[in-house]
Amino acid sequence: MTNPLLAPFDTKFGLAPFDAISDEDFTPALDTALIEHKAEIAAIRDQAAAPDFANTVEALEAAGEDLHRVLSVFYTLAGADSSPRREELQRSFAPKVASHYAELTGDKALYARIKAIWEARDRLDLTAEQQRLLYLTHRSFVRAGAALDGEQDARMKAIKMRLAELGTSFTQNLLGDERDWALDLEPEDLEGLPGFLVRAATDAGEERGRPGPVITLSRSLCVPFMETSPRRDLREKVWRAFTARGAHDGPRDNREIAAEILSLRKERAQLLGYDDFASYKLETEMAGTPGKVRDLLMAVWEPAKARAEADAAAMEEMLHDDGVNGPFEPWDWRYYAQKRRSAAFDLDESDLKPYLQLDRLIEAAFDCANRLFGLEFTAVDLPLYHPDARAWEVTRDGQHVALFIGDYFARGSKRSGAWCSAMQQQARFPEAQAPIVINVCNFAKGNPALLSWDEARTLFHEFGHALHQMLSDVTYESMSGTSVARDFVELPSQLYEHWLDVPEVLSRFATHAETGEPMPPEMVEKVVAAANFDMGFQTVEYVASALVDLSFHEGEPPADPMAKQAEILDGIGMPRAIAMRHATPQFAHVFSGDGYSSGYYSYMWSEVMDADAFAAFEEAGGAFDPERAKALEASILSRGGSEEAEALYVEFRGRMPGVEALLKGRGLAA
Repeated sequence: MTNPLLAPFDTKFGLAPFDAISDEDFTPALDTALIEHKAEIAAIRDQAAAPDFANTVEALEAAGEDLHRVLSVFYTLAGADSSPRREELQRSFAPKVASHYAELTGDKALYARIKAIWEARDRLDLTAEQQRLLYLTHRSFVRAGAALDGEQDARMKAIKMRLAELGTSFTQNLLGDERDWALDLEPEDLEGLPGFLVRAATDAGEERGRPGPVITLSRSLCVPFMETSPRRDLREKVWRAFTARGAHDGPRDNREIAAEILSLRKERAQLLGYDDFASYKLETEMAGTPGKVRDLLMAVWEPAKARAEADAAAMEEMLHDDGVNGPFEPWDWRYYAQKRRSAAFDLDESDLKPYLQLDRLIEAAFDCANRLFGLEFTAVDLPLYHPDARAWEVTRDGQHVALFIGDYFARGSKRSGAWCSAMQQQARFPEAQAPIVINVCNFAKGNPALLSWDEARTLFHEFGHALHQMLSDVTYESMSGTSVARDFVELPSQLYEHWLDVPEVLSRFATHAETGEPMPPEMVEKVVAAANFDMGFQTVEYVASALVDLSFHEGEPPADPMAKQAEILDGIGMPRAIAMRHATPQFAHVFSGDGYSSGYYSYMWSEVMDADAFAAFEEAGGAFDPERAKALEASILSRGGSEEAEALYVEFRGRMPGVEALLKGRGLAA
C-alpha cells in the first residue's frame, strides 16, 4: 500500500487526508523523503552545467516537496494533538531533521555554486524577487556555517543536532506538566466563581475523567479562576502550579535544558564570528542590534513600572480592607484588579463574557476581513486532524484564495498558547499553490463557548497572522506570507486586534448568548474605555520577559539561568507582586526553538508600528477606509519577505514611527 504522505494530496484544496494517515506512516515517509531530498541536492550540486540562478537557486527552492509535506503534517499534529506515540516520534525526528539540514547548509560544493552566483549578481538580469531570493539564500547558507571548515564545521553540525533535541525535550516537558496538573474543586470552592467558569471547569473535569469541576493550567481556566475566586489559598495554589511548570526536579526539569541551550547558542554564534548570540540573531531583524532593543524596552519599562507600582499600592489597601494583614502577592493581583475594573468602569467579566461568543467573534473577524479586503468565508466539511477543528474556504471575487482551519479549544493533547501555522504557503513557483492556514487557540469549551476580552483579542491576533498568509502574493514560497523579520511578523497580527475595539464591530457581533441582544452602547463605551486598564501590569510582565531573554543571549551565558533571571529582575526593580509573563522554565517562545530567542521583544517593536498603522486608518476615512486597506494589502500583507521590512512599512506609511505611538496606545504617555 502506498504511503499517503509520499505523493501530492489528491484531495479537495490539497489538504492532507488526515483520515487516511496513521502514526505508523510518518517514520518510513520521513526516511524516504530525506533520501529523496538528498538526491535532489546532490543532482543540483554535481551537475556539469555552470551555476546559474535557475539551475541552482531556483532548483533549491523547488527541491524537498515530499519532505515539506511530511513535516508539515507531522508538526501540525505534534503541536495541536500530541500523544505519547507522537512525542516519541518527535524526539526521534528532531536530531534526524536537524542533521539533514545541517548537512545541506554545510555542503561546501553546493555553497560554492551559490557563492559564484552571488558574486556575479550584478551581471545577471534578475527580477527584484529573484535578486531577493538570491540574497536570502546566500545569507542563510553563510549564517548556517557553510563557510566553516574542518573541526568548526563538524562542531556546528553537532550543535544544531543537540539544540533540536533540547528544544523538543523542553516543549514536551512543559506539555507534560500542563497535562498532568489539575485542582479538583469541592462545592464550597465554587463560591464567587461565575457560571461560565464553573461550566468550563466541569467540562475540563469530564475530559480528564474527574468526578467534578477542575482547574487546569490552561490560561482559559486558571486566569479567570485567579480573577474571580475569593479563596486566596486556592488562588495561591493555582498561581504556584502555573509558575512552576518546567521547574521540577526530575526528568521534566527545564532549568538545566535552558542552561545548555544558552551555552550552545553562544558557541554557535562565536563559530560564525559574532561576540554573542544576540548580536548574531538581531543582525537580520529590523532592530539590528541588542542596544536598540534595550533602548526600546527601557523607554517603556519606567512608565509601565511606575503605573504598576501605583496600582499595587492601591490594591494592597483593598487587600488590607478585606482583613489580610500580609503583603500584596502575585496571586492577589488579578483578583483585586478585576475588583478595581468593576468599580472604575462598572464592568464585570461575568457581565461582559456572555456577549463574547466564540462563533460570533469568528464571524466578526471574517466580516472585518470582508469589508477590508473583500474576502468571503464558506464553511466546508473536510476530514481534519481533530473533531474540534473546523474549515472554511476563503474566496475573493469567486476565486479560491486559501483554506482556513480554526482549532480553538483547549485539550490535554495541545500545547499551551496560541499560534498560526501554514501547512502550505502561497507561491507561484514552481507552480501556483494556495495557502492552507491554521489558527490554534486554547479556549475553554462551552455551549456556547464564551471568551474573555483577552481571549477575544487573541482570536483577532492570530487571524491577523492568517491574513498575512492568505493575502500573500509572491513568487517564491520561502519569502511568502509570514516569512519576514521576526520583529515585523507581529505587525499584521497586532494591527488586526484594533478592529475588535471598533464600536460598530462590537455592537453588531457582541451579542448576548441567551437573549441574542447586542451589547448595549453604554457597555461598548465601557469596554473601549477599559481597553488600557491594568496596562502597567501587562506591560511590566511582558517587558521583564523580553529583557531577561535579551540579557540571557548577550555576553556570557549563565551557568544558572534561574539565578541570572533573579539578578536581571532585581536590577530593573521588578515589582514583587508581578511575575514574568514567561519565566525561564516555561519560556517556550525562547527555548523550544530559535524562533523568538533574543526576539521576544518583537511584539513590542511591532506594536510601535501597529499603533501608528491603525492611526493611518483613523486619520483617513475610519477603521474601514478602503484606500488605507488597499494600501495595507499592497505594501505589507501581499509582499511577504520580498523586500526589507522597513522599506515595506515606509511604503505604506511614508515614514517609520517613534515610541510615542506605543506609549499613547498603552495609556502610558506622560
